[in-house]
Amino acid sequence: MSATSPHGDPSVDFLPFTRPSIDEQTIAGVVEVLRSGWITTGPWNARFEQALSEYFGGRTVRAFSSGTVTMEIALRMMGVGPGDEVITTPLSWVATANVILAVGARPVFVDIDPRTRNLDAARVEAAVGERTRVLLPVHLAGLPCDLDALYALAQRHGLRVLEDAAQAIGSRWRGRRVGAFGDYASFSFHPNKNATSIEGGCLVLPPDADPALAERYRLQGVRRFGVDGMDVDLVGGKANLTDVAARVGWGQLQQVDAFNARRRELALAYFAHFDALGLEARGVLLPPRDETDSNWHMFQVVLPPQVPRADVMQALKQRGIGSGVHYPPIHLFSLYRKLGFAPGDFPHAERVGSGILTLPLFPDMRDADVPRVAQALSAVLRESGV
Repeated sequence: MSATSPHGDPSVDFLPFTRPSIDEQTIAGVVEVLRSGWITTGPWNARFEQALSEYFGGRTVRAFSSGTVTMEIALRMMGVGPGDEVITTPLSWVATANVILAVGARPVFVDIDPRTRNLDAARVEAAVGERTRVLLPVHLAGLPCDLDALYALAQRHGLRVLEDAAQAIGSRWRGRRVGAFGDYASFSFHPNKNATSIEGGCLVLPPDADPALAERYRLQGVRRFGVDGMDVDLVGGKANLTDVAARVGWGQLQQVDAFNARRRELALAYFAHFDALGLEARGVLLPPRDETDSNWHMFQVVLPPQVPRADVMQALKQRGIGSGVHYPPIHLFSLYRKLGFAPGDFPHAERVGSGILTLPLFPDMRDADVPRVAQALSAVLRESGV
């Protein structure tokens, strides 16, 4: 099912850069939840958490209202607060760093590997200091970070790890599913993710974490006992997942591996068409193609420095093709400049962030959509002199 062009031409199908795939069985299931009379956190939330636990190899999982609050709660559970430092990447959705500020700690950015666009594990050790408490790597676009190197470093220095796996459900590291091993791992179920619960997220807990503590942070710090007993012993929030959202998430989880297989087919088709068009020789940087363990959450190219990205995006839109920017470097936002970060601090992240462009990739795309996008991008770049 496709929308018409944003310019109103019904003869041109508009191809968004992403769109969720919700099947009729899930829609019918949501109707059943609405009719049940129990639409907030209840039996479907418990069922969703159990299914997630099975998906992640039997680990304990708790569901939340977003994949942002999951990271904040993980940091609170680890005792991170004022005076502490958390090492992370400057190339991510700003939530990755905002949650560090939210608990009173300070983000310490480390530049990316320009090939993978992930945190450069080789640079991390130099950033570890007396106040470092946590490593917070991001699996950008679903491509896993070098988890062997990061966990080895964490063990050497006695650090915790919180994986921002918002985009990585179904991704694998050396054959092992991301989230099925390691320390804390946070996933998002936002509508643009490989599996959605409309809004929502989950936190995979390590063996030494107390699930009841996660639950208290999730709902106002409340602890219940007996038939009518209640106590509050910490400042919690309002971050529970509704049963309506959980039913959508449960239905999506049954299909996510098939969704990811289709995404990989489309990604390989992009590479084939871009190779035929010679885009790399023309200065376009493609994502790593030799990584078999990505879930291909996004297909992102990096445009040549001389090509204005906004012009390319507008020209693609005029051809009925959507695109996105994921992401501008966090340290260049005003909030982070006030903390002392400045242009030139992380040149690889700045280069990638200034030219990165997300192209359409979602399971319901038609095979013919890939050459359409590839040829359109090639033509737009040619018009720009590339």
